[in-house]
Amino acid sequence: MNQDNATAFYIPFYVGLAVGKFLWLKHTAREIDFHSVKMLNWVENQAPWKRRNGSDHFILIGRLTWDFRRLSPDSDTEWGTNFLYMPLMKNVLRLTPERNVWDDLEISVPYPNPFHPRSESDIHQWQREVLMTYCKNEMSSCRAVDCSVTSCLDGANATIEAFLDSDFCLQPKGDGFTRRATFDCMLAGTIPVFFWKGSFENQYQWHLPKAAETYSVFIDNKDVRNDSTIIRRVLEKYSREDVKKMRERIIDLMPKFLIAAFDADLGSTKDAFDIAIEGAFKRFTLQRKT
Repeated sequence: MNQDNATAFYIPFYVGLAVGKFLWLKHTAREIDFHSVKMLNWVENQAPWKRRNGSDHFILIGRLTWDFRRLSPDSDTEWGTNFLYMPLMKNVLRLTPERNVWDDLEISVPYPNPFHPRSESDIHQWQREVLMTYCKNEMSSCRAVDCSVTSCLDGANATIEAFLDSDFCLQPKGDGFTRRATFDCMLAGTIPVFFWKGSFENQYQWHLPKAAETYSVFIDNKDVRNDSTIIRRVLEKYSREDVKKMRERIIDLMPKFLIAAFDADLGSTKDAFDIAIEGAFKRFTLQRKT
């Protein structure tokens, strides 16, 4: 309760919601940025901010970083908001689903998935279930989920079932390099296949190992364009033992990208939220010492 003893200050502002409703309609830059400017003007006048100019503050950004990087402050035609370029944001740490790898103040955190364990035993039970439902399909088989026919929102059963019945799941980039489906597929113990290095390099550094080859496969998108059959050839080179080892690695990693229920008791297990907050605190503590 004593602000002077605080390690960090969280700004409870949902900037993704504040700008989201303006992005696809015709609005001026001032309208798009209005709530963000109002929030920063308020925060600037608080005692904790004045102490270190916001360098011990952090915020969660629920959309890809690119939606908040409008280069021209007053442009009414450019996409997005210039929230991250606003002067008062220059010292604030940001936690976001996909970070700009050239911005040291951004840390990427896993996308939320539909499984929110309430206890440590819930996690162990899920890990066992994933192993038990491991389906040894022939490599010639491929299953697709058409989201125009089957709902893919909120971790729909069809999506999770497809992952549970697969060894690999293809992860092409969408609006950004990263995708929520990557974590949904790993939740099912399935090995993600990436086609852009931006999907895993310098992303989720606090939550996933740097050695991406231990839990995923990379096939360069340029090679796929030149030869669409390369995907099958590459994946067929992985033996059943290779797949087993990678799958076991993913299962071990699960707690790090799960977000527990708000009233959960995970004991000594740390979920994605714990890792993100502890990482931010360590960063602020180190910053004070230097």
